[in-house]
Amino acid sequence: HSARAALRVAQRRGAAALCSGALSDAAVLDKLASGQMAFHKLEAELGDPVRAMRLRREHLASTFGAGAHADAIRALPSDALDAAGFYGQVDGACCENVIGYVPLPVGTIGPYKIDGKAVYVPMATTEGALVASTHRGARAISASGGATTELLADGMTRAPALAMPSLKAAAELKRWLEDPASLDELNLAFKATSRFGRLLAVKVGIAGKYAHVRFKCFTGDAMGMNMVSKGVNKVVESILEKYPGTQLLGLSGNMCTDKKPSAINWIDGRGKSVAAEAILPASVVASVLKTTPAAVARLSVHKNLIGSALAGSIGGQNAHASNILTAIYLAAGQDPAQNVESSTCLTLCEEVPAATPGGESSLYVSCMMPSIEVGTVGGGTALAAQAACLGIMGVKGAGETPGANSQQLAKIVCASVMAGELSLLAALSVNHLVSAHMALGRRDRK
Repeated sequence: HSARAALRVAQRRGAAALCSGALSDAAVLDKLASGQMAFHKLEAELGDPVRAMRLRREHLASTFGAGAHADAIRALPSDALDAAGFYGQVDGACCENVIGYVPLPVGTIGPYKIDGKAVYVPMATTEGALVASTHRGARAISASGGATTELLADGMTRAPALAMPSLKAAAELKRWLEDPASLDELNLAFKATSRFGRLLAVKVGIAGKYAHVRFKCFTGDAMGMNMVSKGVNKVVESILEKYPGTQLLGLSGNMCTDKKPSAINWIDGRGKSVAAEAILPASVVASVLKTTPAAVARLSVHKNLIGSALAGSIGGQNAHASNILTAIYLAAGQDPAQNVESSTCLTLCEEVPAATPGGESSLYVSCMMPSIEVGTVGGGTALAAQAACLGIMGVKGAGETPGANSQQLAKIVCASVMAGELSLLAALSVNHLVSAHMALGRRDRK
């Protein structure tokens, strides 16, 4: 029975592709604009993946109209690599001992309504169904009024390890560094190394006569590790002068904490701390997500909260936040290794009772991510493809206000994670996960 059903589906797709293949590019674009042809079904409709990709790009560019967003779509490489330009950008900035490159497909979700604005979000991944699922979540949220986000904090950290002559000396250093009155003096040294960097706070951990000093700093639109390291190094020099006998053991003593799971990042944050929320009527949950608010809310408690507690997770109170975040990081030139702490996330889902008798209930969903480490300048953001992806989101380069673009990127990441969380929880609540992956991630190859 299943084999016959699969054959019928294949025959219908083949017939559709044959019919659509006779359409001109202009006719296909018209059908996309009018909604008569589905954006995500172009490959099946046209029977030509290359043409589908090309027309999808043209449709997105025309949706944006004239301007930077449309230019960014067209700047995203889709066929031949500009080898000279690419390797020239890589040299001295992104990689050593270069022998080639690894192509990754880039998909997009959207238009996704985030804080009242329609956003398209590029994702680079080889996991079939990930983009489709996240897009489904974004579609459901957008149909319900959109996602709302808030920036809760912004500060990159670096924590050098210092050896003091004694416990008493270490405690004295802690008291001085954590005194708010000392911040101006420390900033004099820190600001000497950067136009945008600013020291925000200091926290000191003591282990006997050893002091681990966690400096938290504002870094503008850069992710900021290099900026912070230079500034903190200068501050350490001033500490060594003020406290004779102090030794620098290492500029990073792991209380930062970079690229490792830690409670301090989960509690105090690192990079951008962002939260997002949305409320979806039961009718949208049913029509788009094929489930109910009660089913999603119940699963979220047992999976994200109880299951993660039994596993002893630190920041793992979510369904698959790392999936979405890492795909955006790869597309947008971020450091993918920082997904370790950046993808820590608390996802909550609650059923909201109907406001009036006979009315429909709603689903409340939120994500809190305390350590999103992103930048829109520096590192991989300068590469042409990655810069194009940032441009598609409207956050390429430095913002008019220092830090505005990187903060907006962090908000987009959190809202996108929420869309992916919602869609996966919905699929799990009605046991659709396996069938979705089989349909979208297991194409027969001949």
